[in-house]
Amino acid sequence: MPKVLLTGGSGFIAAHIVDILLSHGFDLVVTVRSEDKGKRILQAHPDASKDKLSFVIVKDVAQEGAFDEAVKSDPPFDYVLHTASPFHFNVQDPVKDFLDPAIKGTTGILKAIKASAPSVKRVVITSSFAAIVNAKKHPNVYSEQNWNPVTWEEAMDHSNVYRASKTFAEKAAWDFVEKEKPNFDIATINPPLVFGPIVHYLNSLEAINTSNQRLRNIIQGQFKAQIPPTGTFTWVDVRDVALAHVRAIEVEKAGGQRFFVTAGYFSNKDLVDIIRENRPQLESKLPSNDSPNDLPADIYKIDNSRSKEVLGIKYRPLKETISDTVDSLLKVGA
Repeated sequence: MPKVLLTGGSGFIAAHIVDILLSHGFDLVVTVRSEDKGKRILQAHPDASKDKLSFVIVKDVAQEGAFDEAVKSDPPFDYVLHTASPFHFNVQDPVKDFLDPAIKGTTGILKAIKASAPSVKRVVITSSFAAIVNAKKHPNVYSEQNWNPVTWEEAMDHSNVYRASKTFAEKAAWDFVEKEKPNFDIATINPPLVFGPIVHYLNSLEAINTSNQRLRNIIQGQFKAQIPPTGTFTWVDVRDVALAHVRAIEVEKAGGQRFFVTAGYFSNKDLVDIIRENRPQLESKLPSNDSPNDLPADIYKIDNSRSKEVLGIKYRPLKETISDTVDSLLKVGA
């Protein structure tokens, strides 16, 4: 079977990718930051043999040469799924702490693959809607054609630095392929807010992805007095994002393409309403039923047709996703 290197194997999206790759028959090596995380992944998949699932440690993806050894394998890798992103608690210098690591983390693995893994046919990179969105002037329709127009100067503002880092890192990947002409092609997966069940063997209530934190906050009563502004109104289920990554290596014509993976719109009020309907035992933690809904009537349109037509993604509905996510949070004590 084809062999895959999955970076950032203990991440929220990556943990779901592991399940899909194994169920599709791939041999898999994951990179993790520590021995403990690697062992937890193996223990959660007791049916997978050493040939089917193993791990290597890459402590800091932004370090020069971080992936030089990880990309070497016998038998060699056929594909790489790059979901790892630099890990920082404290951003004081936008360039040193955020932009450089994001860009170097992406170009670093591409350089390592070109130098030491000539068998790799395709690299799929986890990008983001952050690399598509134009918060200052939304277009009529968002699709893969759009790029965040953020400048390096604007990225020095801490409120812009995350979106800028995703934009510059993805652009750097496309530039690398154009200039370096490696043996592989690339595809990028660009999701907005990602909801979905947390993976219990890796996550606690404190260590969950940013999107799911708002669901945790709702069911813990933190929105009871007032529902905060939604912010970004587009969402997707983590299981659909994970499948998109795998389909992007399985489908030949996915190479050289970006994929805007989104199921549609939501508001924080929608989340509260679904929880109220499906989990009535949480009523005492929820804000009043007549709270306003801030989803704009004239919101921009979204075009996710490429992900459906090329990758064959059939998006889960919001009710299913929120219900499954809430159940997974309640299981770990929310």
